[in-house]
Amino acid sequence: MGQPLGSLKVAFLGLGAMGYPMAAHLAKRFPTLVWNRTFAKALKHQEEFGSKAVPLEGVAEAQVIFTCLPTTKEVAEVAEALWPHLRPGTYWVDATSGEPEGSRKLAERLLQKGVVYLDAPVSGGTVGAEKGTLTVMMGGPEEAVERVKPYLAYAAKVVHVGPVGAGHAVKAINNALLAVNLWAAGEGLVALVRQGVSAEKALEVINASSGRSNATENLIPQRVVTRAFPKTFALGLLVKDLGIAMGVLDGGKAPSPLLRLTREVYEMAKRELASEADHVEALKLLERWGGTEIR
Repeated sequence: MGQPLGSLKVAFLGLGAMGYPMAAHLAKRFPTLVWNRTFAKALKHQEEFGSKAVPLEGVAEAQVIFTCLPTTKEVAEVAEALWPHLRPGTYWVDATSGEPEGSRKLAERLLQKGVVYLDAPVSGGTVGAEKGTLTVMMGGPEEAVERVKPYLAYAAKVVHVGPVGAGHAVKAINNALLAVNLWAAGEGLVALVRQGVSAEKALEVINASSGRSNATENLIPQRVVTRAFPKTFALGLLVKDLGIAMGVLDGGKAPSPLLRLTREVYEMAKRELASEADHVEALKLLERWGGTEIR
C-alpha cells in the first residue's frame, strides 16, 4: 500500500441508491472497477463516470474492494464466489448496513486469504452519497483503518469506532434512533395539527428549541409536509436495521424498552404499507390512525 494513491485500483460492488454515487466519487480519484448483479447498471456507471465494468472475478485485481449490498448474507456470498481469485494484502471495506456477528465471521474467513475486512457502514442518506459528505463508522484494526481512510472519497467524516463489528453495531443503533425520532415527532405533530396548529408553524418552533432532530429539521418538512415522500431508504431496510439493533441490545444485555417498542411499531408499519415504501412513509400510518395529515 505504499504506492501513490492514484496508481492503485479500487473496486466497488453494489450500485444501488447509495453505492452508485459512492462509486462515482471513487472513480473521480482512482482507477475504479465496478460490478453489480444487474450488469447493465455497471455498464451505465462506466459510461457516466469513467469507471470500468468488470465481471465479478475481475474485481480481485483491486487493492481495496468496497461492498455496499443489502445484507451481510449477500456480502458473504460474494466473498465465497470471489474466494479463488482473492489476493493477500487486499483490503475489503464493507459499507453494507450489516450484522456485527456475521461481519466478525466474515473477517475471520477472509483473513485466511490474507484479506483484511473492515466494516464501514455510512450515514447521510442518498443526498450525502451524492455530495460526498457521508459519515463512515469503521470497525477493524487501527492500522488497517488508517491505510484505507484516503480511499473513502465519498466521506466527510470517518470515525474508527472499535474492532470488527463495531461499525455495524453503531450504524444499527444510529438507525434505531432515527426511527424513534421520526415516529415520536410524527405523534406530536398529529396531535398539534388536530389542535389547529399548522405543522409548518409547529416545526418552526421545535427546530429552534430542544425538541429538534434530523426528522423535524429535514425529513418531515421536506417529505411529509410537502407530501413528496421520495423513495430514498426503504422501510423494509429500516426494519432490518432495527432487527440488527435488537441483537446489539441483546449482546450488551442493555435495558431497552423504548427501542424494542419502536421496532414493533415499524414492523407494523411495514405490514401495513409494504417493505418498498420509503421509511418516512411510516408516518402515513399515524396520519391514518389520527385522521389527520401532517401539514
